[in-house]
Amino acid sequence: MKYVLVTGGVVSGLGKGVTASSIGVLLKACGLRVTSIKIDPYLNTDAGTMSPFEHGEVFVLDDGGEVDLDLGNYERFLDIKLTRDNNITTGKIYQHVIAKERKGDYLGKTVQVVPHITDAIQEWIERVAAIPVDGEDGPADVCVIELGGTIGDIESAPFIEALGQFSYRVGQGNFCLVHVSLVPVLNVVGEQKTKPTQHSVRGLRGLGLIPDILACRSTKALEENVKEKLAQFCHVPLENIFTLYDVPNIWHIPRLLKDQKAHLVISKVLNLASIVKEPSLEEWTSRAELCANLHVPVRIAVVGKYTSLSDAYLSVLKALLHAAVACRKKLVVDWVPACDLEKETEKENPNAYKAAWKLLKGVDGVLVPGGFGDRGVEGKILAAKYARESKIPFLGICLGMQVAVIEFARSVLCLHDANSTEFKPETKHPCIVFMPEGSRTHMGGTMRYGNKTFVDERHRHRYEVNPDMVERLEKAGLSFAAKDETGKRMEIVELPSHPFFIGAQFHPEYKSRPGKASPLFLGLIAASCGELDSVMNPSSAHQHLISNCPKNVFVNGNSKKASNGLADVRHNNGYCNGLYTR
Repeated sequence: MKYVLVTGGVVSGLGKGVTASSIGVLLKACGLRVTSIKIDPYLNTDAGTMSPFEHGEVFVLDDGGEVDLDLGNYERFLDIKLTRDNNITTGKIYQHVIAKERKGDYLGKTVQVVPHITDAIQEWIERVAAIPVDGEDGPADVCVIELGGTIGDIESAPFIEALGQFSYRVGQGNFCLVHVSLVPVLNVVGEQKTKPTQHSVRGLRGLGLIPDILACRSTKALEENVKEKLAQFCHVPLENIFTLYDVPNIWHIPRLLKDQKAHLVISKVLNLASIVKEPSLEEWTSRAELCANLHVPVRIAVVGKYTSLSDAYLSVLKALLHAAVACRKKLVVDWVPACDLEKETEKENPNAYKAAWKLLKGVDGVLVPGGFGDRGVEGKILAAKYARESKIPFLGICLGMQVAVIEFARSVLCLHDANSTEFKPETKHPCIVFMPEGSRTHMGGTMRYGNKTFVDERHRHRYEVNPDMVERLEKAGLSFAAKDETGKRMEIVELPSHPFFIGAQFHPEYKSRPGKASPLFLGLIAASCGELDSVMNPSSAHQHLISNCPKNVFVNGNSKKASNGLADVRHNNGYCNGLYTR
């Protein structure tokens, strides 16, 4: 096994995750199998309880693991399926070591950071790196490891020490360290400054890690004299210094690395030069260029409670982008704070109220993503009402599906008290209820499109549509197109009388990939462009395939306490059947 470690210096937010993902893409294009690990030095055992304002979205994996959003980048770029163990945190490591100590595994020894914590980190890396994540048998050829945070952070000290030991443990030729650093340009002098990177590398060396490669973030390509200065003072060969300058979209980064011969440098450090082939990145290059040259806009409103931080909805944003590129449209996202749509805001801040409604009424489609807590829920309900009554394409995800059901019950069934017991436990008409008991979930690689009866999707919720309300809602015109094997858990809702109105209890955004857009997102974008028919019915033969799909089949939903993981989403009619069998 070969290892590539990506660290960061000077400041956070430089794009270590994108750099690590792009290195993985480059190595994969060379014919190597690649896996990834993300190290987060915080004490939380996982990202599940973190506020989106702290670390952005919580990404959910196939095994139900709630992890850092960078693992979403790895999955999208490399088209792999990671496990919860691919995200290492300080909390997980200490929990593991303390559990061993309580069982007496250390035979009475004093348990210390060195060697017990550092050994546990190294053993965890070696174990997880050997897990296949690409659907093939056997371990990958290369494991790309990203160390979160910035060199010098006190909480990452045990990981730095462990990785220093690990580099000697695996030996020269099996370990490559890529340090991502900042080369700023001061407006006063207009000169690229190398001193921050020099200090960062000096700190890294002082901690026992010696960089093989410098990946320098800057607004423009590094000037040659700047690279020479970095090579001299950082003791890194000139040909091992790469520029990661600002580009129109992150799909350009793998090609940017290839053009600077990064694959040759990495393969040389890892003694892989004799087996790697010239990387083929035509698909990535054409997709990046296509995205950069799209001009016909499609405008989508994302109505949520964390709209001030786009990373809180990163996978949603990426899924929209994948679908927009597939439809050859330029994605324009209007972030609409759900609270600003509510009547209370009209009284307290009329300007914000008017601005929010102006945005909402100017879009081609509406998306209401998931969320927790009651803040902004009434605004989301109003957005669903506007989309339904105005025949605007609508997609509701998780809570977004639930508010669509609540709105329908209030407006169509005239149940004005209709609500979720999450927000109003005493409601007389509970459309959404707490359903913690588990249902059987079919685990494994069963993501299937075409003339199939189900697909795997990922969940993250505790509340679901009240099965006692379903018959009444369906008689009023709402269709529950997918259910679990018990018939009690509603997975997909749609409004057949509407051009495109769909809610999904699962999170389709987590499975979207560049070049393989999520069907529900593709449907939203296509409907918003007026092209839904061409997406659903590309040929009469394909329509014949759709019409012969099995009817009245189900969804095996994983709806246990945290409702994370897979569901076999099986469709019976309407838009969903057409989209998932296109």
